Amino acid sequence: MFWRKQRLNYKLDQSFLLDTKLRDMPFTVFDTETTGFAIAAYDGLIEIGAVHVDKLEVTDRVFQTFVKPLGEIPEHITKLTSIEQHHVENAPTPLEAIESYFQFIEDTKSGGWIGHHVSFDTLVIKKELQRVKCSYEEPPSFDTIDLINYLNPSWDQRDLAEYARIFGTRTFERHRALGDALTTAHLFIELLKRLEDKGVLTLADLLRLKHGKLLLKNARF
Repeated sequence: MFWRKQRLNYKLDQSFLLDTKLRDMPFTVFDTETTGFAIAAYDGLIEIGAVHVDKLEVTDRVFQTFVKPLGEIPEHITKLTSIEQHHVENAPTPLEAIESYFQFIEDTKSGGWIGHHVSFDTLVIKKELQRVKCSYEEPPSFDTIDLINYLNPSWDQRDLAEYARIFGTRTFERHRALGDALTTAHLFIELLKRLEDKGVLTLADLLRLKHGKLLLKNARF
């Protein structure tokens, strides 16, 4: 018997015009914490954190929830994140938590997702929904790593807190979803301001930057 996926009908992208100024746009900056990196296999979501950014400002509209994973939280993850098993025992299921997160995005009328290594966090969301046979229309996402690489292409990859120190932005609680989302949000705002000096002013410019990076990674010489 074939099972049809249930589609979650949340508006996660307000579909702004391509000539919309980045300084006028709202974004959702988010982060996840998991039981490990084997997301496609047995590891799962234990926390989601997000913050609403609008008009080059980090707002006070935030989202945070623990998530009850299928298994136990490994000791090394508890040491890293300070999230213990009792924090998640009565937490929402992954589907419930993700739907609450999606509702936050819809309510804040976001123009896209921002993250530090955002592909991992979007994969976490996607895999958790696949496990319960759900799908969704993924909004555009942008990675602070790509923006940093555009500004400083010769840099080696560094830790989020190190980037915050270099760019003079605030650091919040590390290895917790909301803390890392807030750290990323302040970094993202500073990066957008510096990108303006490079002529990256509109949503179209940001999309070109993103796709230019993707093409470069896949290029063969």
